[in-house]
Amino acid sequence: MEDLIRQFVLLWAVIDPIGTLPVFLAVTASGSAAHNRKIALVAVGVASLVLLFFIVAGEILLESMSIPLSAFQVAGGVVLFVFALSMIFGESKPEEELHMVDKGVDSAIFPLAIPSIASPGAMMAVVLLTDNHRFSIVDQVITTGIVLLIMLITLLLLLVAPFIQKIIGTSGASVISRVMGLILAAVATNSVLEGVQVYFQL
Repeated sequence: MEDLIRQFVLLWAVIDPIGTLPVFLAVTASGSAAHNRKIALVAVGVASLVLLFFIVAGEILLESMSIPLSAFQVAGGVVLFVFALSMIFGESKPEEELHMVDKGVDSAIFPLAIPSIASPGAMMAVVLLTDNHRFSIVDQVITTGIVLLIMLITLLLLLVAPFIQKIIGTSGASVISRVMGLILAAVATNSVLEGVQVYFQL
């Protein structure tokens, strides 16, 4: 149960559904309710497919390049840590991605699906959490289920985004994003330490 909570918190932090809300609202500012629902469905659908691809093929790609997963775990941890620092000290996720907004037809893909929902940090996280050498098929299926659960929650949040925005505002989303960054920094540090331990067989 503790592992499930840890995985949920990690994936929630890197996907950051709350931080996606301001981006979604900017993308759909002038759209009808039906159009906005379509944007939400397309964005979450594409992001889900991207993350599922990395769950299935991420480790295969690494092994084809003869990169040990422990090395990827250290690299992934470092990247996640830098990503976390940018969430804490730089522009928060919603502020940064608002600069990317283009209200054209492709806005559901960029910046909403990628990199707002399926961020580089999320892609690395799902690969690390489905390591064939450390996790059984059952564990990987459970992790996939957690990813899909968070994507479903993300979709539901996007569908009620205007209501949530009235409650927390852009500042509230920014604060939540920074707190998630702090949690992610701790998780990333742990990932680096575990990778070093495995690589050097300590």
